[in-house]
Amino acid sequence: PFTHTHMPLYLVILESRYVWTLFEHLLVLILYSVRLDFDGVFPWLQISDQLKTRFSSGLSLPQICENFEKAAYDPRISGIYLHIEPLSCGWGKAEEIRRHIVDFKKSGKFVVGYMPVGGEKEYYLASACAELYAPPSAYVALYGLTIQQTFLRGVLEKVGVQPEIQRIGRYKSAGDQLGRKSMSNEVKEMLGALLDNIYGNWLDTVSSTHGKKKEEIEEFVNSGVYQVERLKKEGWITDLLYDDQVMTMLKERVGQNDKKSLRMVDYSKYSRVRKSTLGIGGGGDLIAVIRASGSITRTRSGLSVSSSGIIAEQLIKKIRTVRESEKYKAVILRIDSPGGDALASDLMWREIRLLAESKPVVASMSDVAASGGYYMAMAAPVIVAEKLTLTGSIGVITGKFILQKLYERIDFNKEILSRGRYAELNAADQRPLRPDEAELFEKSAQNAYASFRDKAAMSRSMSIDQMETVAQGRVWSGQDAASRGLVDSLGGFSQALAIAKQRAKIPQDKKVRLVEISKASPTLPEILSGIGGSVLGVDRVVKGVLQDVTSLNGVQARMDGILFERLENMPGENQLFLLVKEITNYFG
Repeated sequence: PFTHTHMPLYLVILESRYVWTLFEHLLVLILYSVRLDFDGVFPWLQISDQLKTRFSSGLSLPQICENFEKAAYDPRISGIYLHIEPLSCGWGKAEEIRRHIVDFKKSGKFVVGYMPVGGEKEYYLASACAELYAPPSAYVALYGLTIQQTFLRGVLEKVGVQPEIQRIGRYKSAGDQLGRKSMSNEVKEMLGALLDNIYGNWLDTVSSTHGKKKEEIEEFVNSGVYQVERLKKEGWITDLLYDDQVMTMLKERVGQNDKKSLRMVDYSKYSRVRKSTLGIGGGGDLIAVIRASGSITRTRSGLSVSSSGIIAEQLIKKIRTVRESEKYKAVILRIDSPGGDALASDLMWREIRLLAESKPVVASMSDVAASGGYYMAMAAPVIVAEKLTLTGSIGVITGKFILQKLYERIDFNKEILSRGRYAELNAADQRPLRPDEAELFEKSAQNAYASFRDKAAMSRSMSIDQMETVAQGRVWSGQDAASRGLVDSLGGFSQALAIAKQRAKIPQDKKVRLVEISKASPTLPEILSGIGGSVLGVDRVVKGVLQDVTSLNGVQARMDGILFERLENMPGENQLFLLVKEITNYFG
């Protein structure tokens, strides 16, 4: 959970445009400390765990995976030509896609990859292809993996902003960006373990693909790989060819002898092909799929669109619909969320537990199911995660901004009339907390943490002492979470489906029909939002800032704000908006 007060700084922004100007300049300066890779040069492929409409931007993981499955059975498809661009997704989604590439090859059809730009994550996918090509001028950088975090405490102090931070949980790093000037030893330990998991998995997978020892792969990477010719020489890619040359080669392979372009069907068009037309539709038994992606809010704000995160009141209606229906034999709850509103998370936790009393429920984690996302997942009797899913993060952070020095510098005055001993706890930003206010502040955070931890212990059939050892705000990889009892099984959606069939006493070889309860449908706000994004260049991050600032209030069950993970894959102008969003999320 993430306890926070009303955001005094946000109130000041409304009250004084001069304060906002200072803060805006501060944020722009901070951006110079953020590492940029290919940012602002190459487009990043946004991959969502939700189904997409034709008006939605980015790609859909379930549609990508279904296209691989359909193509394997479709007699009209000879093979797949996979263009791999820089990816904006986590390692959980990357693993799911890679698994489907490997499964597709079992059909006997070819899968040829083309990678003009790539790093470790892109090559992780590309290495699963039977053949991999790149243009002679390709940008490929295999230098290893990094995790970084920026700290604003010193900068904030220089402009007269004093963050008051109470962290409950030794590993809970949300708020550290504002409250500290460097990483704590506990956070270094946690992030180091995550980095070891990710890099170790990458080395293991690539070495297995190439039939080499892990040490050989690591030595090659440590030599500094940027010349695409070296990748060809060492057998990491098949050949250096331009896109048109690869397509000419594929024309010959499929026996297309005319002068026309290679006959292809693209992702979006093939997504509209129904599985039933290929004879691979489901059988009589129905299994419901409820997808929950994005930040968690309790109610829908005026700026929300149908695809804008997890809105608890809407998801609860869907859960109840499934619970009251006898036609569904089991439920797969697919989660891809760093958390959000703690009350909303708890209300959904209750509804999921009631659902699990009526029929089998299996939680399937994607890139991340942490804090509020894990709160939802732990309500299910069985939890399935990818090896590199980020999960756990059972901890609390409480904080507010003290702006006394900033107010003095700009000659800004604020007076408050109040009744009640603690009435000014959330409102007073022009003075530090009194000792009794600070004590209450900490006790409220301790109470929120204890509630989350105790429910996690009950849900996972652990004692409170056992849960305490894996809580403390620590983020775990899926494989580490499984070894500590936070997760039951490792795998993707297909693994969750197999477990759901088993628990519903449906034979594994019997086909079932998956019913998407959260299936996307285009709404007028979404259509206008999509048009606005494409015509005006308004990025989805900007829309998210507006929505989150208006919707956040109360206690937050949000995963640690590891801002660097998302900043390093974004154009520079989007980093400004994301940084504003993250800070408002801390104390929204």
